[in-house]
Amino acid sequence: MLADYHIHTELCQHAEGKASAFRARAMDLGMPELCFTDHVPNPDGYDPVNRMRLDQFPLYRTMVADLTRASQPVVLFGVEADYYDGCERFLQDWLPRQEFDLVLGSVHYIDNWGFDNPDERHVWDSVDVTKTWATYFDLIGKLADSRLADSRLADVVGHLDLPKKFGYRPSDRDLREMAQPALDRVAEAGMAIEINSSGLRRPVHEIYPSALLLSLAKERDIPICFGSDAHRPEEVGWQFDASLALARSAGYTHAVQYRRRQPLPYALPTL
Repeated sequence: MLADYHIHTELCQHAEGKASAFRARAMDLGMPELCFTDHVPNPDGYDPVNRMRLDQFPLYRTMVADLTRASQPVVLFGVEADYYDGCERFLQDWLPRQEFDLVLGSVHYIDNWGFDNPDERHVWDSVDVTKTWATYFDLIGKLADSRLADSRLADVVGHLDLPKKFGYRPSDRDLREMAQPALDRVAEAGMAIEINSSGLRRPVHEIYPSALLLSLAKERDIPICFGSDAHRPEEVGWQFDASLALARSAGYTHAVQYRRRQPLPYALPTL
């Protein structure tokens, strides 16, 4: 089994289940390790309905720490840091002090529009899809460029082509043109990207990222890790066989695991 590096608990307000239930599921699957990545709390009021409050963070830390005493599966302490204009104001001081194993970086908003929110899906019908994707990849590039003191803001780009969730997507030619500069910046930052199987549970019915984008990442030797984006215990490790097949088809033979935000390569299992 591959490690699952994208798991949310009930503290993020849009998931179900305590950390112990997710770990139990991973143990049933024989998974070697998993990393909890609830959304970073933000005192500036950004997207409050999809994250824990700052005063709940000690509970999150304790909840995960209580599971690290057992040897299998290994439980890692992580977070999903949403990138948006001004996010560094809080993260600059707070993030380096938390001793995370992994920080996922992601973009869920363009200005005030939660483009992957089902309640805001209708906005896609009134925007220029190609220009929207170009704006999104510019934000991914800014995420890759962002620095906190002497370290990068995030270690891994989560669900790289998230805007395709509802099936609105540019042509492959346009996608290649807009994605390549962002991937160049991801590679320069030394970041990895996540192969996220949750896209198979969404209207698009496709893993994040697409085969095209993963091939562009491979051309740049961008490392990979795997995530289910589980919001319920039964989603842990979901469709990882398909994720592994996608990675192999793109030419990947290794992935990375993390300890204290340092990547460690390991050989992928055979199909």
